[in-house]
Amino acid sequence: MTLDYNIAYRSFLSIQSSRLGEVRNSLYKSAVRYAAIRGEWHFLTQDERAESDTERTAAHNHFIDRCNILSRQQALQNEDNTWRTDITAERKIIGDFACYLCCFIGIQNR
Repeated sequence: MTLDYNIAYRSFLSIQSSRLGEVRNSLYKSAVRYAAIRGEWHFLTQDERAESDTERTAAHNHFIDRCNILSRQQALQNEDNTWRTDITAERKIIGDFACYLCCFIGIQNR
């Protein structure tokens, strides 16, 4: 199961509209960090993967935390946070979302 592009893009737009700039940027930085690790994964040997697995998992957990924090803060500010439900609680899908965010941010800032 993967995250649908349209859901990812709608979620990105929802996050972009948030007035919580500092929290949003923390989420974005975390997404970029995790996506970079995930992208590099392709080039690692089995031994290198085993050595890097703890760092990858920690970066993934940090990104999930940033998603949850932004969603909670949006709820407190009466902002739309349905994106959090849309990307589900499935770890792989949340990881896909980090990669999509990295893509959307990169294209937006060309």
